[in-house]
Amino acid sequence: MKIKVDLDLCQGHSVCIAEAPEIFDVIETTDGYPQVLVLDDSPSEELYTKVRAAAKYCPNNVITLVED
Repeated sequence: MKIKVDLDLCQGHSVCIAEAPEIFDVIETTDGYPQVLVLDDSPSEELYTKVRAAAKYCPNNVITLVED
């Protein structure tokens, strides 16, 4: 699985961190909105459920998962 994030649409709601803190963080930007930072764009299989939940519950739907 690969994780892709549309940073132009991310508003840093931090839902992804709540679902998968091992994979996501949120950083402050100069654009007015915090943005997601992907700590590992190819997570191990045991984290797939958490990563899928992060993508599903993202308020702006900016997380895309590409299955191998």
